[in-house]
Amino acid sequence: MCVLALAWQAHPRWRLVLAGNRDELHARPADPLGRWAGAEHLIAGRDRLSGGTWLGVSELGRLAVVTNLRGFGGPKIDAPSRGLLLSDMLRGAGEFADPTDAELERFSPFNLIRVIGDVATFWTNQPEPQRQDLTPGVYGLSNGQLDEPWPKTVRLKAILSDWLANSDDPDGLLDGLHEDRLEQEGVVPADPSDAPWEPRVSPIFIRNPQYGTRCSTVVMIDAQGRGLITERRFDADGTATGQTALRFDFPA
Repeated sequence: MCVLALAWQAHPRWRLVLAGNRDELHARPADPLGRWAGAEHLIAGRDRLSGGTWLGVSELGRLAVVTNLRGFGGPKIDAPSRGLLLSDMLRGAGEFADPTDAELERFSPFNLIRVIGDVATFWTNQPEPQRQDLTPGVYGLSNGQLDEPWPKTVRLKAILSDWLANSDDPDGLLDGLHEDRLEQEGVVPADPSDAPWEPRVSPIFIRNPQYGTRCSTVVMIDAQGRGLITERRFDADGTATGQTALRFDFPA
């Protein structure tokens, strides 16, 4: 994911609501949202090159989402995939199911939010590995630090906060994730994107024939642990090409 907003225990009805966009090269192949063969409890899209994912949930009571991090260099040569880090966390098995700080340093720069039951934790590996448990509230994350007020991050947090007060329909958040006007309010990123096609300051939805928003995802988990994850996919013109919604159980 390249921009997301997360409401964590911030509403009496909702344990968690997450809305985010994945920005990536349109030529990079990916499978749509679905249950994974051999691990039916895991629901996520899948990157066909690495075999990992950018956002997923598990009926083991797990959620994980990752963003790239600017300002610390591009991808490391021969580094393990950040998507595999996520898929191991979601399965609760594999080399990176519960990684040490030393293992986190092997990866290219990243931000990550992991939820296990009733604990949500923000992780990053730059400038050094850090972990921070999240208190109840609404958070925003893109390719900078947690809650760094980039224009698109500020705007998406506002969209989510308004949705919490006025709606329960995931389409409202999916429509907000399609907002492609450039917000002026906020802090300009100090570093250019590692993706040369992405403008230094971008809207929530990036419309670009080479590198842009590939999918929007909304995760909603209520206080009883009933979950819904919805993914809307887009082509290189920014036109919606499909949508998948799956219900799941999320134990505390």
